[in-house]
Amino acid sequence: MAAVNLVHDARQRGVTTLTLDSPANRNALSTALVGELAERLARADKDDDVRAVVLTHTGNTFCAGADLRDPPHPDTLVGLLRTIVELRKPVVARVDGHVRAGGLGLLGACDVAAASSASTFAFTEVRIGVAPAVISLPLLPRLDPRAVARYYLTGEKFDAAEAARIGLVTVAGPDVDQVLEPVVDGLRRASPQGLAETKKLLTVKVLEAFDRDAESLTALSARLFGSSPAREGMTAFLERRDPAWVL
Repeated sequence: MAAVNLVHDARQRGVTTLTLDSPANRNALSTALVGELAERLARADKDDDVRAVVLTHTGNTFCAGADLRDPPHPDTLVGLLRTIVELRKPVVARVDGHVRAGGLGLLGACDVAAASSASTFAFTEVRIGVAPAVISLPLLPRLDPRAVARYYLTGEKFDAAEAARIGLVTVAGPDVDQVLEPVVDGLRRASPQGLAETKKLLTVKVLEAFDRDAESLTALSARLFGSSPAREGMTAFLERRDPAWVL
């Protein structure tokens, strides 16, 4: 039986579009999806005909976070996020749906993120007994500190306009393709050298966070996911019930 591709790619005028296509788990970050996405990003990085990468999705969910039945090792997720940050080509997220937990780390790693007004966002980790550990590497250097404290601590859902206000996405509007059009046009008009060197300038602080904190946050993630509160939280989530600590 042939393997099922969880990520599809297409190219048009120098822009490679990578589409997450794992509807069975709402494009959750499984071991297989993370590995395939990292492989396709690396391939795009080596291709001199690729000017930029657009990361998007099928269905109504961009990414539901970690696949609780087959979560990637924290080191693997760090590697994927760093690959996006270090890619020589700009990476643009195109969101037309919901993003939760670890999926928000993908947005943080991208250079530009656009969302439709129908999109919603939430850091749901606290509600299953863990913390937004590894995904903080690209997110904390880029997000409004007061806003991220609120949404990290409460797990509240927020809309695309708020995501733009706090720096999670770059731009939002009723039609995500319409708001992305000038961005993609600008990238096509830019020189490959100019894009690569400018991206280096923009990602200095983010890469400093990776160098400084990746090891400790990876250890934190592994410890939390192996804890009894996390087991209760994940079991409750899969059973569609409140965990024991809800008041």
